[in-house]
Amino acid sequence: MNQPLAYVNPQAKIAANVVIEPFVCIDKNVIIEEGTWIGSNVTILEGTRIGKNCKIFPGAVIGAIPQDLKFAGEDTIVKIGNNVIIREFTTINRGTKASYETVVGDNTLLMAYVHVAHDCVVGNNVVMANAAMLAGHVIVDDWAIIGGMVPVLQFCHIGAHSIIAGRTGVAKDVPPYTKAAREPLSYVGVNSIGLRRRGFSIEVINKIQEIYRIIFLKSYNVSQAVEIIEAKVEATPERDEILSFIANSSRGIMKGYSKIREK
Repeated sequence: MNQPLAYVNPQAKIAANVVIEPFVCIDKNVIIEEGTWIGSNVTILEGTRIGKNCKIFPGAVIGAIPQDLKFAGEDTIVKIGNNVIIREFTTINRGTKASYETVVGDNTLLMAYVHVAHDCVVGNNVVMANAAMLAGHVIVDDWAIIGGMVPVLQFCHIGAHSIIAGRTGVAKDVPPYTKAAREPLSYVGVNSIGLRRRGFSIEVINKIQEIYRIIFLKSYNVSQAVEIIEAKVEATPERDEILSFIANSSRGIMKGYSKIREK
């Protein structure tokens, strides 16, 4: 902690065993919990809360004010969970009065040059690859994987256990358990490999695939597909999560690739 070449504001609350490397700048109203390592040339600005056993690599900037012209200096924060890895030159902005916080959950990996904008909520065990970018108010649910150089439009929702291919623009919601790719954003299957790795049974994965065949591969619109699923597909936690996600989608869900080609 006693690094003479770092600047730590006297009002910051830093646990005794936090490691701070040279040329770090830590502002007032910052809290950093036990076991965290802060690499050289990291800037941690006012309103940042960082959990236990995190690793923050050189050049990252956490807690900068939002890149939102409506921001009027309101008192907002960034909350980083436990065991989070934030690689080089990642930027995470504070919230606005919309929610007053930007959140990154536990055990999440943000690779180099990732950007997390104001009022985003990134869940637990998420991976964002190099130069992936979230605009404001994006929600990323647990275990999602976002490929490199993926831009996500504001207010989009990325479902749990989904995976998005690199360099894919995201302007629609990505339902849970799916794979998304192509331009425009399209359903290209169920993330079966990821689900197997996380302990989902073959039976459960098959039921998820059945649901998405009805939504994306048949000739139904989304409302018709939902009615058929509710009537004919056995209720399971996964089925109910998918239906809830669709019902609460503000941007609408991505399309099936075959439906896009038919247009």
